[in-house]
Amino acid sequence: MIKKILICLCLFTGLLSFAQEGTSSPYSFYGVGEVRFKGTAEVRAMGGIAVEQDSIHINLENPASFSNLKLTSFAVGGTYNSTTLKNDSKSEKASRTTLDYLAVGLPLGKLGVGFGLIPYSSVGYKIQTIAADENSNTTSLTSSGGLNKAFVGVGYAITPKWSVGADFNYNFGTIEIINSESKSNVESGTRETNTSKLSGVNFNVGAMFQTKLTKKLSVYSSLNYTIANDLNSKNERVIETASEVSEIEQPDETISFASKISLSAGIGQPKKWLIGGRLVYQQASDLSNSYNKAANVTYGTYGSASLGGYYIPEYSSFTNYAKRIVYRGGLKYERTGLVINSESINNLAVTMGLGFPITGSFSNINLGLELGKRGTTASGLIQENYANISIGLSFNDKWFEKRKFN
Repeated sequence: MIKKILICLCLFTGLLSFAQEGTSSPYSFYGVGEVRFKGTAEVRAMGGIAVEQDSIHINLENPASFSNLKLTSFAVGGTYNSTTLKNDSKSEKASRTTLDYLAVGLPLGKLGVGFGLIPYSSVGYKIQTIAADENSNTTSLTSSGGLNKAFVGVGYAITPKWSVGADFNYNFGTIEIINSESKSNVESGTRETNTSKLSGVNFNVGAMFQTKLTKKLSVYSSLNYTIANDLNSKNERVIETASEVSEIEQPDETISFASKISLSAGIGQPKKWLIGGRLVYQQASDLSNSYNKAANVTYGTYGSASLGGYYIPEYSSFTNYAKRIVYRGGLKYERTGLVINSESINNLAVTMGLGFPITGSFSNINLGLELGKRGTTASGLIQENYANISIGLSFNDKWFEKRKFN
């Protein structure tokens, strides 16, 4: 068990380092960056549907699900992203590799406990402009950082059908924006560095319900509510030239997140197939900071709609491994809430994936592919066509089983 805990700690350290370069989107300049998907690779492959009370997979969407765990579960996942960014005149390509989550779930009878670390948002891009004039001015805007969530949650099974839960999240991170300018006829340029150190807490509460319609058919539902919360931003600004370094005092800001509600429902045959849908709504939030306020940028309501599910040919097949593979798929539409030049920045994607059971255990490897489009080329903006390849590992075992024989 000690060896497993040490591996967890090492992966926690790796997750923190990877979270600093999690996106290449220019839209991550606004708010607290590009908000990452909160969920495991298997859920992502189903368009974000996480309605079933799984006994071996961690559900990061709803803490009520922890009460249904039967084995200690350790989950880690990462994504390779390839994006083509284009406007009306040209296009560029960028890629990133990130760790997406690390979580542990512990079954304690009717209680279940989960904890882990998730990158909530990422900021990361580089824009360089070279002016075609006699001065040959070169300007560049680069960024890094983001917001992370360390969470601990508890779920309780009121009855075999009903579960409730809550989790506590500590939010922390640093965002750094560097704006530099140089001229060919000037020996050195200038650089402005804006740093925002973020911190705050928030709470989620959730409930899940499942029941049988027939001997084989079951229905599922999930409700999750995120309570409105504030994020403190300690801001710093430094301007550097060849002759001096000036620190300009900046006011600290409060970034406000409105409450968010998520409702999911599904129907299916356990360990055979499932189809479900999910709706998410969040009121407009005040996400602007001192370094990214702009007259042409506003933040509206957030909303998303998803459909997805899975199919397993024969869960308990001993002779044909292919029949035990889980086939997943989904669709999702997302209104991010970001509005630039009166254009809403929306996201549309199709997802698919495979789940490979590890023979002789309850563990599994999950692969996913997400193809999508974010943004638009209208009003001088940028459209992002992206492909995400995700991999998730779910290790499940009895960590705290008392030995009967030595």
